Amino acid sequence: MIKGVLFDKDGTLFDFDKTWGGWAQAFLLDLAKGDEAFASRMAAALRFDLKAAKFHPDSPVIAGTPEEGVRLILPMLPDWEFDALLAHSNATAARAPLAPVLPLVPFLQGLAASGLVLGVATNDAENSARAHLSAVEAEPLFDVILGSDSGYGGKPAPGMCLGFAQLTGLAPRDIVMVGDSLHDLHSGAAAGMRGVGVLTGPARRGDLEDHAEVVLESIAELPNWIENHAGSAAAGGLAIRGARRGSRPSRWRGSSRSTPTPRPNPWTPMACRPFIKAACKFCPSWG
Repeated sequence: MIKGVLFDKDGTLFDFDKTWGGWAQAFLLDLAKGDEAFASRMAAALRFDLKAAKFHPDSPVIAGTPEEGVRLILPMLPDWEFDALLAHSNATAARAPLAPVLPLVPFLQGLAASGLVLGVATNDAENSARAHLSAVEAEPLFDVILGSDSGYGGKPAPGMCLGFAQLTGLAPRDIVMVGDSLHDLHSGAAAGMRGVGVLTGPARRGDLEDHAEVVLESIAELPNWIENHAGSAAAGGLAIRGARRGSRPSRWRGSSRSTPTPRPNPWTPMACRPFIKAACKFCPSWG
């Protein structure tokens, strides 16, 4: 039974290149003080086409954390320290021009009305994620929003997925992880979730289809897919914890509803796979 949907953000809720291509181009040119040759060298380290303002499909930035991107260009910027460059990157990213793949508010309202619990798990910083979702008036429609700095680690480790399950009281097997990258799908699979791939990021269908239950053109096709799968809360017309936002448990109301308490992260990217059975004990809703 599908009771919850956990979304990646960039490339899933927002078209990746339309949102981040222009931002990355301006960010690098600003760091290079207008020197295009210098900016191009930094772009090459990120696997980014500066002139086309487009990331190559194998760019580590696509599914990586802000820290990973900063580490790739920091050696070329001797006047910057890591923490300062990371803060600058996150601050400018929070103001990135946004290109939602569809009008998010009615889309999310429709899913919520069917009783589904909704969340976001992004390798972006949590504050940037909240700023982006607030800008399109979608933040209040999510029950949980997690970033790579929220205390659960980043994808492809399963920490954020298991954290979402714990915070909502849902079993991972009843949650669908929706994303545009292998990091998203591997994270969900490692947590025991079903996986749905979408093609609004740089990945191609062939990159995702062996790792997902289904690959959709975009999240616009998700409601029909859920409705057509037996056992879905939406298909059965069932209310999960009350289909209306006002009937959520009190811990979900207001800003605290979407803000988990940071905790030590037992799910590190290198350790999650061999020790997944041990890691699962940290999630009381695992089953």
